[in-house]
Amino acid sequence: MINRDRFPVDPWRLIETEFDLDDAGVTESLFAVGNGYLGMRGNHPEGRHAHEQGTFINGFHETFPIRHAEQAYGFAEVGQAIINAPDAKVMRVYVDDEPLTFGLADVREYERVLDMRDGVLRRSILWVTPSGKRVRVDFERMVSFEERHLAIMTVDVTVENADAPVTISCQIVNRQDGEDVYGGTPIAPRRAGFDPRRTERFAERVLLPEQYWQDKLRSVLSYTVAHSRMTLAVAADHIIETENPYTLRTLVEPDIAKNVFRVQAKAGVPIRVVKLASYHTSASGVPARELVDRCRRTLDRAVSVDLATQFARQRSWMDSFWERSDVRIGGRDDLQQAVRWNLFQLAQAASRSDELGIPAKGVTGSGYSGHYFWDTEIYILPFLAYTTPQWALNALRMRSLMLPAARRRAHQMTEAGALYPWRTISGEEASAYYAAGTAQYHINADIAYALAKYVRATGDLDFLWREGVDVAVETARLWATLGFWRAHDGAEEFHIHGVTGPDEYTTVVNDNLFTNVMARFNLRFAARTVRAMAERDGEVYRRMVARLSLDPAEPDAWERAADAMHIPYSSQLGIHPQDEVFLEKEVWDLENTPPEKRPLLLHFHPLVIYRYQVLKQADVVLALFLQGNHFTPEEKLADFEYYDPLTTGDSTLSAVVQSVLAAEVGYQSLAHDYFEHALFVDLEDLHRNAADGVHVASAGGVWTALVSGFGGMRDYLGELIFDPRLPKEWDDLEYVIHWRGTPLRIRLERERMTVRAGAGAPVSFEVRGTGYTVEPGGEVVVALADQGPDVAGRPTLRELIGERREDGTLLSASVPTTFTTTIPVITDSVPTIDTAH
Repeated sequence: MINRDRFPVDPWRLIETEFDLDDAGVTESLFAVGNGYLGMRGNHPEGRHAHEQGTFINGFHETFPIRHAEQAYGFAEVGQAIINAPDAKVMRVYVDDEPLTFGLADVREYERVLDMRDGVLRRSILWVTPSGKRVRVDFERMVSFEERHLAIMTVDVTVENADAPVTISCQIVNRQDGEDVYGGTPIAPRRAGFDPRRTERFAERVLLPEQYWQDKLRSVLSYTVAHSRMTLAVAADHIIETENPYTLRTLVEPDIAKNVFRVQAKAGVPIRVVKLASYHTSASGVPARELVDRCRRTLDRAVSVDLATQFARQRSWMDSFWERSDVRIGGRDDLQQAVRWNLFQLAQAASRSDELGIPAKGVTGSGYSGHYFWDTEIYILPFLAYTTPQWALNALRMRSLMLPAARRRAHQMTEAGALYPWRTISGEEASAYYAAGTAQYHINADIAYALAKYVRATGDLDFLWREGVDVAVETARLWATLGFWRAHDGAEEFHIHGVTGPDEYTTVVNDNLFTNVMARFNLRFAARTVRAMAERDGEVYRRMVARLSLDPAEPDAWERAADAMHIPYSSQLGIHPQDEVFLEKEVWDLENTPPEKRPLLLHFHPLVIYRYQVLKQADVVLALFLQGNHFTPEEKLADFEYYDPLTTGDSTLSAVVQSVLAAEVGYQSLAHDYFEHALFVDLEDLHRNAADGVHVASAGGVWTALVSGFGGMRDYLGELIFDPRLPKEWDDLEYVIHWRGTPLRIRLERERMTVRAGAGAPVSFEVRGTGYTVEPGGEVVVALADQGPDVAGRPTLRELIGERREDGTLLSASVPTTFTTTIPVITDSVPTIDTAH
C-alpha cells in the first residue's frame, strides 16, 4: 500500500513529503514530465544519486546487429534501442562551496509535487548547511505541451539568515557515452538476474560529436548517432534574476557544457536562474547544424515571452485537456488522484508524438528499449479517439507511414499484403525472439481495429479513404494468404496456423481464438470499406484500386474467409479454447505457486511454461471484450470463469481487461479489485519495474476500465450503447466522450444515468436495449433498475479440477517446481490439486 504520510492524498497533485534513495528509480518515473516527444525523468536537478539520469526523445534510437545463437531466414536482423539524450536537467547549487547533496545534506523541509492541473513539477526544500545557514531552494520543471521542442526549468535560492557565496552550475551532459564530474554509469546498471523488459546496452560510443559552442548565456551540443545516423541538437539559454552581484563562467566540450553563476548573496535576497532547453532530432538525414538552427529559433521565440506567460499557457493547455478527458469518481479522492495521474501519463506519452509512435514506456524511461507495440492500438488509442481525436489520427498515421516496411516484411514471410512488426521504432521488426514476437500476427488486426474504432468515433471518412484504406486492404491481404481452407463435417472452414496470440506464455499455435476473431473483423472491415468507397465516391475508389492494384474479387474472398473463420469451441467444457490444443495441456496451479517464482518468465524456461495451461495475460477474455457482439452472455461468463484462475497477470496489460469483463459478467467486486491493481500498478510498483518507466498501456486501460467497464460503453458496428456497472464503493462516476464531434458528459449514479450533450449534432444511443437521442445542449436522464448481475467471490482452480476434456481425460493442476521419479498413474477418480509434477 502507498505510504500516505509520504504520499498524501490530493485529487489534483502527486505529492512526496520525504526523500528516499531506496526507491529513487520508481519516483523518477512517477515524477517524470514529458509531452510525447521530449521526456525528462524526475531526477533531482543536482544530478546525483539516480537510478537512471534519463532524458528521452520519442523515436531517437541507435541500431545494432541482432546476434542469434542460430540464424535462420527471416529472423529480425537489426535491433533498435532508445538513446539517453544529453541531459539538460542539471542545475547544481553550492553554498560556501558546499554542494546540496541528498543523502548527506541536512534537509529540514522537503516537498516534491507533480501538479496535474498545471503540468509542472515543483520541489521545495529547506537546507541547513553545516555552518548553520538556512537555505531555501525552490525548483520547477516544465516540458511544454504547446512548444513541442521546449523545456523550462527554474531554481530559486535564498540564504535566509546570512550572507554567503552561492554558486549555481547549469549543465548539459551526454550521459549516454560520457560521465559527468561525479562519474557513475551513463545508464543504470542491470538489476541482478535476467529481465528482458529492460533496454539494451551499448559497448561502443553512440553519440558522435558535431557542433558544440557557447555564445554568452547560450550553450549548444549536437551529435550524429553512430549507426542509425540520426541527428540531434540540444541548446540551453539562461536568465539570471537577482539583486546580488554575480559573475559568469562557462565551459564547453564535446560531451558537456556549463554555465556557472557565482553569486555574492545577501541574507534574504533571492536568486533566480531560468533555464530554457530545446531539443531537435531527425531520422531523415537532416544535418546537425540545421538542427542547431532550429534550436536557436525555438529559444529565440521562448525568451521573447515572459516566464509567467509560459506557465499560464501550460495551465491553459491542461485546462482544455481536463475539460475533454477528466474522469471523476465521487467520494474517493484516493482513487481520483490515481486516475488523474494515469490520464496525465497518457497526455505526456501521446500529445506531441506527432506521427511518431507511442512507446510502451512513453518518454519516462528506457524500458522495452523505447519500442512501439500493439499496446497503442488496443489500450491507448480508444482514449485518444474519444477524447482528443487528433492524437489518435497522429498515432494511426504512424502506422500508415510504416506501411512500406510492413509490405517488405510480409514478402519476407512469404505472404501477401503487409505484416506489421511486433516491436519497432523505425518500422522494421526488432523482436529477436520470433515465437513471442513475429508470430504475433494479430498486430495486423489490432491496427485495423484501432482504425475502425477511430472512424466510428469521429466519422473521419476522409482519412479512411485517403490513407487508412491502404492499411485495411494490405492487412486483410495477409490473412487471406496466411490462412487456408479445410473441409470439416461437410463444411469448409478457414484456419490460421502457426501464430501467437496476446498470451505470450502460449506460442506458435494453430487457430488461436483471439487471432481468428480479430482477423475475421479485419477481413470484414476491409471488404466493407472498399465497397463503401465504390458506392459513395467512384473517383476516390478508382484511385485506390490503381494505387493498390486491387482485384475487384478480393473483397468477396475476404468476406468468404471471414464467414468461414474457424472459432474453436469445446462443447464438453462449454468454453472457447484459447487454441486447438490448449485444453490438452496440464493446468498450472497458480494458487500454489510461490510468490518468489513470479513472474514466471523470470524463473522458468519458455518450454516449461508452454507445456501448461497458464496465461501471461488475458487472451480469450480480450477477444470477448473487443468483439463482444459475437459472443453470448453465457459464453462470456463461462470463458471468464475458466480463464481467470489461469491468468497470472504477469503482464500489466491484463488487469484492465479482466476488470472490464468481470464487471460485464457480474463479478463486480473482482472487477473493482482488478481495476485498483491496474490503477496503482506504477504508483505502488506492483510489477517491480516501474523504475524503467511508466506502463502507458496500463494507464490507457485504466480509462477503458472506467468508461467501458464500469461505464458499460460499447460501440459495436458504430452504434453507441451502454450497460453500466457502478461499483458499490463509489457515489458516482462522471466522464466525457466525444462522439462524431459532439462532446457527451455522462454521469452514472446508482439509480440513474445522465447524458448531457455539448455543441454539435444530435447523438442517438442505447441503454440496456432502449434507444434515446440527446440534442446539442440538451440532457437525457435514464432510470436504472440496478447495476447488473452481482456474483460474489472469484473463479478458482478448484472449480476446474475434475472436469473432463474432449478425450475424456480429467483436468488436474500442478506446479513444475519439484521432481518425482515415479510415473503418474491416470485414474478415473477426481484428482486433488497436487504441487508435485
